[in-house]
Amino acid sequence: MQAPTLHTFNSPAKLNLFLHITGVREDGYHNLQTVFQFLDLHDTLTFEDTHSDGHIYLGNNIQGVPEKENLVYKAAMLLRQHTNSKRGARISIDKKLPMGGGLGGGSSNAATTLVALNQLWNTKLTTPELEALGVTLGADIPIFVHGVAAWAEGVGEQLTSVTIDEPWYLLAIPACHVETAKLFQDKQLTRNTKAITMRAFLNGASHNDFEPIAKKKFPLINKTLDLLNEWGNAKLTGTGACCFCPVPNKETGLKALSNLPEALVRFDLKSDDLEVILTKGENGSSLYQSSQLSLKDPLA
Repeated sequence: MQAPTLHTFNSPAKLNLFLHITGVREDGYHNLQTVFQFLDLHDTLTFEDTHSDGHIYLGNNIQGVPEKENLVYKAAMLLRQHTNSKRGARISIDKKLPMGGGLGGGSSNAATTLVALNQLWNTKLTTPELEALGVTLGADIPIFVHGVAAWAEGVGEQLTSVTIDEPWYLLAIPACHVETAKLFQDKQLTRNTKAITMRAFLNGASHNDFEPIAKKKFPLINKTLDLLNEWGNAKLTGTGACCFCPVPNKETGLKALSNLPEALVRFDLKSDDLEVILTKGENGSSLYQSSQLSLKDPLA
């Protein structure tokens, strides 16, 4: 019997370099402004096209998440239904990105599924069509389909590609889980931040509207930001819990990591309270690099 052909795709992390909530829409969703940039960190998804089988199988579903509630399963089924495809797939997920961390892991997995199966099933949807499908499952999915760093508005689906610096970041992963929906529902969340321009962002006139809420609800996030501020301008990504700060170069980041044990003591933190790693910002998604897809103008 011939061995099945397996196709492996990266499913990258993202950062929100800032996040402003600029209003609430009639449908209850929030309008926002943000800049998305990718990191050289990723989950790995492996696909086997089962051709006319017609079923979607998850090889190793996330513990505690029913298969049919997994965004990967939902994305695969959505693509099948939208394109009337009769094809099936076996999908396995090697999880490295934390859940509830603000790095977009679940949304990235869903986007990778849309991109991968669109290729494997030859359903021939364009990048904008895949983005439009993705946003029906989650507001962060379009950026991962888009594949390049972007200025985002609307609920996060109105994307304009940008070219920005690709610094090294210290990324802190606190040992706490943030439920995005609860932060959006918090009565103290600012929902009318004045819209800014890209130029204002580049000049430093930005922040994360969720940061004060996250710091209040999670003392560990507050301490984590204080710790990272030792080495740079620390920020929360998304709704958290992960925090980051850019550093001038790789050597500075490595030196910070070598000094981390002493810094943890000064901030009354333990080694199992958080993980700090050095990672590189990327304007191009490793999804497209790993899949060897030809990513043309995503907005074409």
